[in-house]
Amino acid sequence: QSNGRSLTGRIPTTFFKSKEYQNIKSYQDLEKYFKGGAAINEGDKQTEYKTLSDGLSDLIKNSKKGQSIQRYKGLGEMNPGQLWDTTLDPETRSLIQVRIEDEIEADLTFATLMGEEVLPRRQFIEENALNVTNLDV
Repeated sequence: QSNGRSLTGRIPTTFFKSKEYQNIKSYQDLEKYFKGGAAINEGDKQTEYKTLSDGLSDLIKNSKKGQSIQRYKGLGEMNPGQLWDTTLDPETRSLIQVRIEDEIEADLTFATLMGEEVLPRRQFIEENALNVTNLDV
Protein backbone atom coordinates (compact mmCIF):
# COMPACT_ATOMS: atom_id res chain seq x y z
CA GLN A 1 0.00 0.00 0.00
CA SER A 2 1.05 3.56 -0.68
CA ASN A 3 -0.79 6.60 0.65
CA GLY A 4 -3.75 4.40 1.57
CA ARG A 5 -4.07 2.93 -1.92
CA SER A 6 -3.34 -0.67 -2.84
CA LEU A 7 -0.73 -1.09 -5.54
CA THR A 8 -0.18 -4.19 -7.63
CA GLY A 9 2.54 -5.09 -10.06
CA ARG A 10 4.41 -7.90 -11.71
CA ILE A 11 7.82 -9.15 -10.68
CA PRO A 12 9.82 -10.51 -13.62
CA THR A 13 11.18 -14.04 -13.23
CA THR A 14 14.70 -12.70 -13.78
CA PHE A 15 14.43 -10.95 -10.39
CA PHE A 16 14.39 -14.31 -8.61
CA LYS A 17 17.74 -15.17 -10.20
CA SER A 18 19.34 -11.85 -9.24
CA LYS A 19 21.94 -11.25 -6.52
CA GLU A 20 19.52 -8.87 -4.82
CA TYR A 21 16.91 -11.59 -4.42
CA GLN A 22 19.49 -14.10 -3.18
CA ASN A 23 20.58 -11.53 -0.60
CA ILE A 24 16.98 -10.99 0.56
CA LYS A 25 16.41 -14.74 0.65
CA SER A 26 19.43 -15.20 2.93
CA TYR A 27 17.59 -13.25 5.65
CA GLN A 28 15.04 -16.05 5.74
CA ASP A 29 17.73 -18.28 7.24
CA LEU A 30 18.12 -15.82 10.13
CA GLU A 31 14.45 -16.22 11.14
CA LYS A 32 15.32 -19.43 13.01
CA TYR A 33 17.27 -17.35 15.53
CA PHE A 34 14.11 -15.37 16.34
CA LYS A 35 11.82 -18.34 17.05
CA GLY A 36 11.83 -17.69 20.78
CA GLY A 37 11.64 -13.95 20.31
CA ALA A 38 14.30 -11.32 20.75
CA ALA A 39 14.65 -7.95 22.39
CA ILE A 40 16.63 -4.80 21.76
CA ASN A 41 17.62 -2.69 24.73
CA GLU A 42 18.08 1.05 24.31
CA GLY A 43 18.94 2.51 27.67
CA ASP A 44 15.98 1.76 29.95
CA LYS A 45 13.71 0.86 27.05
CA GLN A 46 13.33 -2.75 25.90
CA THR A 47 11.55 -3.65 22.66
CA GLU A 48 10.60 -7.25 21.92
CA TYR A 49 10.21 -8.72 18.45
CA LYS A 50 8.61 -11.98 17.37
CA THR A 51 10.26 -12.08 13.94
CA LEU A 52 13.33 -10.70 12.19
CA SER A 53 11.04 -8.82 9.79
CA ASP A 54 9.44 -6.97 12.71
CA GLY A 55 12.85 -6.03 14.05
CA LEU A 56 14.11 -4.84 10.67
CA SER A 57 10.93 -2.83 10.05
CA ASP A 58 11.31 -1.12 13.41
CA LEU A 59 15.00 -0.49 12.78
CA ILE A 60 14.24 1.15 9.44
CA LYS A 61 11.41 3.22 10.94
CA ASN A 62 13.63 4.41 13.81
CA SER A 63 16.52 5.21 11.49
CA LYS A 64 14.27 7.65 9.59
CA LYS A 65 13.43 9.70 12.69
CA GLY A 66 14.63 13.25 12.27
CA GLN A 67 15.42 12.65 8.61
CA SER A 68 13.73 14.33 5.66
CA ILE A 69 13.88 13.52 2.00
CA GLN A 70 14.74 16.38 -0.32
CA ARG A 71 14.43 16.45 -4.06
CA TYR A 72 15.22 19.03 -6.66
CA LYS A 73 12.57 20.65 -8.82
CA GLY A 74 13.71 22.71 -11.73
CA LEU A 75 16.96 24.41 -10.89
CA GLY A 76 16.26 25.22 -7.24
CA GLU A 77 16.31 23.13 -4.09
CA MET A 78 13.05 22.94 -2.15
CA ASN A 79 12.66 22.29 1.54
CA PRO A 80 10.63 19.16 2.46
CA GLY A 81 7.49 21.12 3.40
CA GLN A 82 7.42 23.00 0.10
CA LEU A 83 8.10 19.81 -1.83
CA TRP A 84 5.17 18.05 -0.14
CA ASP A 85 2.81 21.01 -0.63
CA THR A 86 3.68 21.65 -4.28
CA THR A 87 4.51 18.23 -5.68
CA LEU A 88 4.15 15.13 -3.52
CA ASP A 89 0.80 15.51 -1.70
CA PRO A 90 -1.58 13.15 -3.56
CA GLU A 91 -4.56 15.27 -2.44
CA THR A 92 -3.37 18.39 -4.26
CA ARG A 93 -0.90 17.34 -6.95
CA SER A 94 -1.75 17.24 -10.64
CA LEU A 95 -0.45 14.76 -13.16
CA ILE A 96 -0.58 15.96 -16.74
CA GLN A 97 0.16 13.74 -19.70
CA VAL A 98 2.43 15.41 -22.23
CA ARG A 99 2.30 14.33 -25.85
CA ILE A 100 5.05 15.25 -28.26
CA GLU A 101 3.60 15.87 -31.70
CA ASP A 102 6.76 17.06 -33.45
CA GLU A 103 9.86 15.35 -32.09
CA ILE A 104 12.29 17.49 -34.07
CA GLU A 105 10.74 20.75 -32.88
CA ALA A 106 10.64 19.44 -29.30
CA ASP A 107 14.32 18.47 -29.49
CA LEU A 108 15.27 21.90 -30.84
CA THR A 109 13.29 23.65 -28.10
CA PHE A 110 14.89 21.45 -25.45
CA ALA A 111 18.37 22.15 -26.82
CA THR A 112 17.60 25.88 -26.86
CA LEU A 113 16.37 25.97 -23.27
CA MET A 114 18.65 23.39 -21.66
CA GLY A 115 21.75 23.51 -23.83
CA GLU A 116 25.10 25.06 -23.02
CA GLU A 117 24.62 27.95 -25.45
CA VAL A 118 23.41 31.02 -23.53
CA LEU A 119 22.53 33.30 -26.48
CA PRO A 120 19.71 31.14 -27.97
CA ARG A 121 18.18 30.68 -24.51
CA ARG A 122 18.32 34.43 -23.85
CA GLN A 123 16.73 35.19 -27.23
CA PHE A 124 13.96 32.66 -26.58
CA ILE A 125 13.20 34.21 -23.19
CA GLU A 126 13.19 37.76 -24.58
CA GLU A 127 10.92 36.79 -27.49
CA ASN A 128 8.45 34.82 -25.36
CA ALA A 129 8.48 36.59 -21.99
CA LEU A 130 5.21 38.44 -22.59
CA ASN A 131 3.40 35.23 -23.64
CA VAL A 132 3.82 33.53 -20.25
CA THR A 133 0.54 32.67 -18.50
CA ASN A 134 1.77 30.42 -15.67
CA LEU A 135 5.20 31.17 -14.24
CA ASP A 136 6.62 29.08 -11.38
CA VAL A 137 9.20 31.27 -9.64
